[in-house]
Amino acid sequence: MDLSNLRPAEGSKQSDSFRRGRGHGSGNGKTAGKGHKGQKARSGAPRPGFEGGQMPLYRRLPKRGFTNRNSKEIVGINVSVLDRFEDGAVVTVDTLVESGIVKNPRDGVKILGNGEVTRKLTVKANAFSEGAKAKIEAAGGTCEVI
Repeated sequence: MDLSNLRPAEGSKQSDSFRRGRGHGSGNGKTAGKGHKGQKARSGAPRPGFEGGQMPLYRRLPKRGFTNRNSKEIVGINVSVLDRFEDGAVVTVDTLVESGIVKNPRDGVKILGNGEVTRKLTVKANAFSEGAKAKIEAAGGTCEVI
């Protein structure tokens, strides 16, 4: 068994593309899967979130804060993680993703100064903290902002 042979269990996936209400022979005629009578059997059934006229949850809860459209989601990586690269290596965002340190770089990667670095590395990232820059350069490496 390997990833290329994975399939859903037999009968677990059901298509939603068949036509309803086309007679008994189709297997989904008469009530067309809606059961008998009731609000949900009729056309124009209530929208999602409708609570029968009661004040719905999304209107009972207070509005709070806002989302800044211009904010950037930056991933922080500590200097100690960079020690797994070989001496003299060039560390970029792509190499961090390949090695599994960063899963999704989002809007950028910032190198933070927690821990120690012992190898001489050329680090190319979107941002560096002062402490991280000092530690990388103290080990003989260089920092490049991309």
